[in-house]
Amino acid sequence: MSAGRACEGAGWVSWWGFSPALDLLSDVRREGETNVLLVGCGEPRHILKTIAGLRNEDSLHVWVIENSMEVMARQLLLLYLALMPQEKKTEVYLEVFGNSEIRSQTEEILRRAASQLSLCVTETMETATHPCLNTTLLKFKERDELERIFKLWIKPQFSSSSSERGPTLMSKAWDNRVRQHLGTRYDSKKGCFDWDLTMKLLDKGCGVINKRQYVQWRERGLAFEMREGVYQITNPSLLSLRVFNQRGSKVAVRGYWGDIVSSPYLSFGIETDDKSLLKTQNGQYIKTAQDISFANVQALFQSLSSRRELNFLKSSSDLMHLNGISVTFLPLDSLHKLPEKQKYSHFFNTIYFSTSCVHQLGPNMRQIAAPDAVLVIELAKYILDLNKEQEAGFAKTVLRIAQEAGFELWQEKTDDIHAVFKALNQK
Repeated sequence: MSAGRACEGAGWVSWWGFSPALDLLSDVRREGETNVLLVGCGEPRHILKTIAGLRNEDSLHVWVIENSMEVMARQLLLLYLALMPQEKKTEVYLEVFGNSEIRSQTEEILRRAASQLSLCVTETMETATHPCLNTTLLKFKERDELERIFKLWIKPQFSSSSSERGPTLMSKAWDNRVRQHLGTRYDSKKGCFDWDLTMKLLDKGCGVINKRQYVQWRERGLAFEMREGVYQITNPSLLSLRVFNQRGSKVAVRGYWGDIVSSPYLSFGIETDDKSLLKTQNGQYIKTAQDISFANVQALFQSLSSRRELNFLKSSSDLMHLNGISVTFLPLDSLHKLPEKQKYSHFFNTIYFSTSCVHQLGPNMRQIAAPDAVLVIELAKYILDLNKEQEAGFAKTVLRIAQEAGFELWQEKTDDIHAVFKALNQK
């Protein structure tokens, strides 16, 4: 039995990853600044987890490449939310991160953040207004596109209960995706949802994902409801354009084009260092993936606060500045141009590719990898529309591509979620 059409459930836009947050430097500690290149991560889970694992004397520069400006805009938004000095920001972060619809107070925060980010990306100074939100290396047209996206978020969105015509309603956009994915099975959708949870996610070790919460997310796109409130305002950061061919003409349709099967619980909700959160009673987990996500994100934010610089000039956005941490966003087409620039010659200590971008890994990547570089590639374990043979085939393809690019498998560090490689010594 299959609960959907091939690979459609994963979507065409990576709003979240298909793997838990990873400390990319846990096995490779270096002196001086470490440079990490992230390709197609979709959101900042690995950035937050890696910062949390740093020693006080460590410094980290993360370089980010995404495959769409809408995903980059959302990366900037989530980093902005993480850097807010407010203590009670975990709920807001998870709400924006994993909910198709949000509360009115969360929408206000999102709009304020979008307004500040709009100013940030249009700033003409050569130095970034915030070292963790550095967009100065983007092309002018890309920064203009980011400004357009942020301004789109600032405009008030009608709630799903509104009968007025206006901005795209997430409730309708989400339901359209579910109908498209399930086809004739739509009328028995809860059985399909239950099958994907029981026979796929639970089989892959995700027993902590609560059935009621998972089914609600599959039906409405609400993954995180942590307190009483009305969740009915479209989360604009999860909307994007997709181009269709209609009668020979290209038509861009704004809607929800991300994952509707695997869930945002994978990023923060299925693994934890706090084993008390994984206790069971009568064979059932006491805590849920939502509880674990909250605890993990809260702990990551506490780690950010511990690196906060106390003596810095406050910017207009009043965000935390983190000691020794920088995040720079690179142009969408920059991956294959980096080897042509002397600055990036044998530059990156760790390089990470998501499942959606591994096809971009080529022989020229070895030129930008440091002599002792580590390459981490996300595997397809949690892409539920793939069967076991397809999942194994993807892992073999990853191995071949990485070896052709001049990397050898690091067997001890590789598991069924990530393949880890070391740079081959060049003679």
